Amino acid sequence: MDKNTLVGAILIGAVVIGFSIYSRPSQEEMERAQHYQDSIETVVQQQEEQMLKAKQAEAAQVLQADSTSQFFAHTQGTEQFTTLENNVVQITLSNKGGRVSKAMLKEYNDQQKQPLVLFDGDDASLNIGFEGKNENILSSNLYFETTDVTDSTVTMRLNAANGGHLDFKYRLLPDSYMLDFTVQASGLQNFFSPAVKTMTIDWKQRARQMEKGYNFEQRYTSLTYKPVGDSFDYLSETKDEQASITEPLDWVAFKNQYFSCVFMAEKNFENATLDSKMEEKSSGYMKNYHAGMQTAFDPTGAQPSHFQFYFGPNHFKTLLASNDLSFKDKDQELEDLVYLGWPIIRLINRWFTINLFDWLSGLGLSMGVVILLMTIIVKILVLPTTWKSFISSAKMRALKPYVDKINEKYPKQEDALKKQQETMSLYSQYGVSPMGGCLPMLIQTPVFMALFFFVPNAIELRQQSFLWASDLSSYDDLIHWSTSIPLLGNHLSLFCLLFSATTVINQIIMMKQQDTGANPQMAAMKWMMYIMPVMFFFIFNEYASGLSYYYFISGLIGILTMWIMRRMTDEKKLLAQLEANKKAPSERKQSGLMAKLEALQKEQERLQKEREGRMNKKH
Repeated sequence: MDKNTLVGAILIGAVVIGFSIYSRPSQEEMERAQHYQDSIETVVQQQEEQMLKAKQAEAAQVLQADSTSQFFAHTQGTEQFTTLENNVVQITLSNKGGRVSKAMLKEYNDQQKQPLVLFDGDDASLNIGFEGKNENILSSNLYFETTDVTDSTVTMRLNAANGGHLDFKYRLLPDSYMLDFTVQASGLQNFFSPAVKTMTIDWKQRARQMEKGYNFEQRYTSLTYKPVGDSFDYLSETKDEQASITEPLDWVAFKNQYFSCVFMAEKNFENATLDSKMEEKSSGYMKNYHAGMQTAFDPTGAQPSHFQFYFGPNHFKTLLASNDLSFKDKDQELEDLVYLGWPIIRLINRWFTINLFDWLSGLGLSMGVVILLMTIIVKILVLPTTWKSFISSAKMRALKPYVDKINEKYPKQEDALKKQQETMSLYSQYGVSPMGGCLPMLIQTPVFMALFFFVPNAIELRQQSFLWASDLSSYDDLIHWSTSIPLLGNHLSLFCLLFSATTVINQIIMMKQQDTGANPQMAAMKWMMYIMPVMFFFIFNEYASGLSYYYFISGLIGILTMWIMRRMTDEKKLLAQLEANKKAPSERKQSGLMAKLEALQKEQERLQKEREGRMNKKH
């Protein structure tokens, strides 16, 4: 670019920037524009609400005026309720819409210590639509006749003027959270067109806030669904999301952290549109869920449409047992509603953690003691790898004087490859692997991660107190205040503070164990290791206190274990042992990793020499 072009570009840029600054509206003008825009949006919203109310009123008026409707007798009535119950759940059904209007779990309490209600009244709705030749049926607009009532069964019936009827049959299974639901037509062949093969379902629910910590519960509250022949999927927990699902679905679940409402179809759900919207923090609700879908319907009544509801806890073994109560040709995999982590971690949780937890809690111990014993058992199981990692670090420390001599021998930066190669040769000569301390730690990492995923999903910890924590499934706010502080909130979790403190101590011990010396890169890493516990504190302050308690206990045991190991290890004797086992170069047999590292270093050295040769030729 020549000088004139450069000057011209600068002048043009200056003019554009100056004009944009000059033409930018003032703060007062921007506020007036925003106020005007807000006013327009308010008016538009009010107009839309008025139009919706007018359409609803018009539809109701048309339905009432149309006395020729086959179901005109059901357009008016008084809402009445029928209760089905067993030992674990109480289901209330309304004759208006023939739907479940309330689900109460007998074995769980809400935050006010009252029996937990998943939804009630306008919190949930179910509208099933049927397309007729001359008119459509929308179940939510009609009052059903209640027949065949027992403690566990009821039939909601719509009688047609021609003598046929449409039945919604409900059956609550004994000692279970499963509710069978059947839709069947009888004598309505002339009402429906032979081409009708489906019915539409519009299911909605505002998921209530069930736990003390809104933010933590939000992380585990999501609209979840299972495609046929595939694993589950879900909409975002942290933002509004809508999805159109083209593949058939086995079920759709309106899920909270510890409880779910699941709708299952024997003939699958098709063309589903799923919607999840966030609710305000102080509203008492978590999400506003909506699922619109289609499913099979036989207007002749020869093949009833079978469905099931699950209104219950997200308890792994309860959900697993509920699969056996569902449709015979389906494996619903409802246990996936309890998220146990990534595949390898999930296997550890499913076959080890859950069974160990159930065995310990079956002894009648408090949940705090159960977590303590689980932590001790896990620490004992990984002790061999911990010892191997410690010994590897101890050997590295014992050889540090020799490493220092190599560093003194090659002080220049251009000799870095030679220094590294000689250091690796030293380690190989004494049978020490630099990776020997890392690999054992990697092996035990999935075990510790398993409990990270298990504890927040263990409903057994819900509302269980221990020491100063009133609920191990939520944060312990022994110290709290009225205003919310950014990144911290309005409380201080004591278990989280203790966990962070033990993490700092463990990091100090680990850094001393590694003996980084004056290496500036390792010094920077040291500061990062100290910063991490501070970050953990802000992250875990709103997490379940049971999880912070587990990490606190794990950290304490780690400190104690390291102290005992240091007392058991004499580094002078260890060095003498290394000297006795020292092998001549001809006797050494390198490990695969060491051989690859040495080969890589030689290749780098060869490439460097080639570059230096080319540079010398140029000069």
